[in-house]
This record gives sequence, structure tokens and C-alpha cells, in this order.
Amino acid sequence: MISYSTLALLALTATALAAPTPTTPEDPSTTAAARANTHTIVAALGGSLTFSPDNVQAEIGDVVEWHFLAANHSVAQSDFANPCVPLDDYASSASPSGFFPGFEFVTTPGTQASNVFQITITDSSPIWYYCPQGKHCQAGMSGVINQRYGEGDATLAQYKRNSVGSVTVIPDEVVGEAIANPNPLGGF
Repeated sequence: MISYSTLALLALTATALAAPTPTTPEDPSTTAAARANTHTIVAALGGSLTFSPDNVQAEIGDVVEWHFLAANHSVAQSDFANPCVPLDDYASSASPSGFFPGFEFVTTPGTQASNVFQITITDSSPIWYYCPQGKHCQAGMSGVINQRYGEGDATLAQYKRNSVGSVTVIPDEVVGEAIANPNPLGGF
């Protein structure tokens, strides 16, 4: 009968004798890149003037995708200090900043728009956004991607409180492009 210590010594010896296999350009690594996640945000779920969810944590490389339900909605980027106002530095830059894909009209209750809007996360900075239709922003139709927790009062709750007395501004131009809805029959 072979003792446990003898087995351990044999395993250690076999491990020490195993040589690494060299990798050559003709024999590339089979390491796979991590897959990005898609985070779905639904505008007006259940007929409410909200984005659901309205607070998303996304990694660099992830995609955030907005779906629009019945009525007239969109999404526009703003900053924490100016809720309901588009993030824009058109005057100081040759290209606009932020995003606004235009409005998505949905006339049939229980259906979603034929287009969605997507962004790819490129850094971990918070992205504040709102619906620029009528007084939707003041009613709470706003959200954040990558809120920084524990860093003062820059919270979604405070952003929404600040929006109550503000005036909604519709962006001057479309920035970004809506794409065909990849799942138009998806139930929300």
C-alpha cells in the first residue's frame, strides 16, 4: 500500500518534470476576450414617466441600450449641475458632445419604437441623462450611468430634485444615431 506522503512526493516530482509548452506565432494563444454586457433601459415602462432602471452600473466596453414605449420620448445627455439641459459645447467645439438621437414616436399602446439608441461605455465617469419631451424631465424621467457612490451629493435622487424647478431644453441637433430595434417583439 502506498502512503499519502509517497503519493504527494510522486505528484510533486511529476509536476517538477513537466516542461512548459512553448507558444509560437504559428500557434497563437486561445485566450478569449471578455464579452461586453448590454444594459437595457426602457423609457415609459408601464406608462410612467421614468426610465427603468434609472441607475445603471456599466463596465468599460459595455453597451447601454434605450428602448422607447408608447408616447413621444428620447434621451439626451446632460451634466449633474444642469438637469434637463443638454450637455453641449457646440460653441467651443467643432463637434457636439453628449448624445440626443431625436424623438421616437410610438402610437400603439403596448408596443415599442422600431428604433433603439445605444452608447458604448468608454470610461467610468457618470453619465447623466433625461427625456427632453415636454416636462418629462421635471416629472422624474431622468437617470444616470455609473453614479459614484459615497462622493458627496451627486446622486440620482439629488439630480431629480434639482430637475423639478428647471426648464427642459431640447437639444439643437441630433447627436448619435438610433438603430433598428434588435428585439422589436420583446415584451416590456
